[in-house]
Amino acid sequence: MIAAIDLGSNSFRLEVARVINGQLYTLDALKETIRLAAGLKKDKTLDQPSQQRALNCLKRFSERIRGLPSNAVRVVGTNTLRVAKNAQQFLQQAEAILGVPIEIIAGHEEARLIYIGVSHFLPRTNERRLVVDIGGGSTEFIIGQRFRPLVVESLYMGCVTYSARFFPGGKVSQKAFKLAELTAATECQILKKQFSSRHWQLAVGSSGTAKALTELLEQNGYPAGVITLDGLEFLKTCLIEVGNTHQLKLPGLKIDRIPVLAGGLAIMLTIFKELNITQMSTTDCGLREGVLYEMLGRIEHQDDIRVVTVNELSQRYHTDHAQAERVKLLALKLFKQLVDKDNFQRYSLYLSWAAQLHEIGLSIAHAGFHRHAAYIIDNADMPGFSKQEQAIVGGLLQAQRGRLNKVVPRVTNEIGWAMILALRLAVLIHRDRHQLAVPKMTLITLNRGYMLKISPRWLQRNPLSAANLEMESQHWRDLGRLLVVDK
Repeated sequence: MIAAIDLGSNSFRLEVARVINGQLYTLDALKETIRLAAGLKKDKTLDQPSQQRALNCLKRFSERIRGLPSNAVRVVGTNTLRVAKNAQQFLQQAEAILGVPIEIIAGHEEARLIYIGVSHFLPRTNERRLVVDIGGGSTEFIIGQRFRPLVVESLYMGCVTYSARFFPGGKVSQKAFKLAELTAATECQILKKQFSSRHWQLAVGSSGTAKALTELLEQNGYPAGVITLDGLEFLKTCLIEVGNTHQLKLPGLKIDRIPVLAGGLAIMLTIFKELNITQMSTTDCGLREGVLYEMLGRIEHQDDIRVVTVNELSQRYHTDHAQAERVKLLALKLFKQLVDKDNFQRYSLYLSWAAQLHEIGLSIAHAGFHRHAAYIIDNADMPGFSKQEQAIVGGLLQAQRGRLNKVVPRVTNEIGWAMILALRLAVLIHRDRHQLAVPKMTLITLNRGYMLKISPRWLQRNPLSAANLEMESQHWRDLGRLLVVDK
């Protein structure tokens, strides 16, 4: 069994599935409306009540995933946790409850995963699809074909944030609706070229807002299973006439959708107009199914999109593949001596990717190339990577040479320092860029540092490397740690 938890800006969702012959079969699904985005204050911090609602929900979810191994559960956070300044404080409590790490994913990564989830539940045709997912704090747009997303975008507009901003307390007016649509249209300007109707044949709405609008329209005499422009205009008229979402009496209107209906409707109506959509089919699938299928690929077929991403970056920046391989093999060998089997298995991929990409900064300039490399990774769109995973790789690249004080804010545990040491030593030993015999090296963990045992004969034959090791020891001393070179 595998499980995915989506910490959305409007609702939290858990799905548990069984894997049979490469297919997923849902065993259990839970959803709770949290409205995390509504707790985001003007200073971009999450208020205590919204945090408590979220943590209480996760306590209930934790009972359902209890007993599953940590690598069988993936938890992802979206827009509100991307922007909240105190998200880290919340995440520490949430991870303690769930017992697994929480990944904060970028908007483009969220869009990619949404498409993967949706595409597995659509007919297998070759037509291009536009998938729109209106969440609580952001809206994702994807054009894809079969199982492959081709163009992705994420905009900062969601049903929770727009409802709070333009329709506070549920109050609806012609003026407020016009302002909400105008604001959404301004956001959508970036989409007009790549997402116009000439680039796709089928429009699909995924997850909460789209599904809620479909059910509401169907209960009020509109075609089943689809959203239409005239149907959206009907709902807008109804809302403006009644003046408050809480007073709206329509068949099919669910209580939990009332507070966010106006914001979601304004966004969807604008998207229809700006992208020339006349009709949109809907599905309840989305991010959590995408996460599950991504996990399935990693577990069963080793089809890890992160590997593809790293390989593409390596090719784009013309790295020396032979040198990267030399550095990787030695770094992994050294790292293995410093951590237990479980942590090696968990973190060795990040170290491998950092070694593979450690010279991408040379494409900008040799001077400070480690800083350039870190900047590229920190700011690139990296399909498959969470924000935390990008930060780990970026931190390793920044730390591969020079003073260590600069990376202190990026290192959260001793495993981080172990990875940094392994990469720095591998880069140092292979500085000559030749496939020469590597000296026998043994790393031992000390109380506040490390001991490196290395052949004295090799050091005598390689005085530059010996001098560099002395300088490396000084860098660790400056940090308040030890690197003792035992000759």
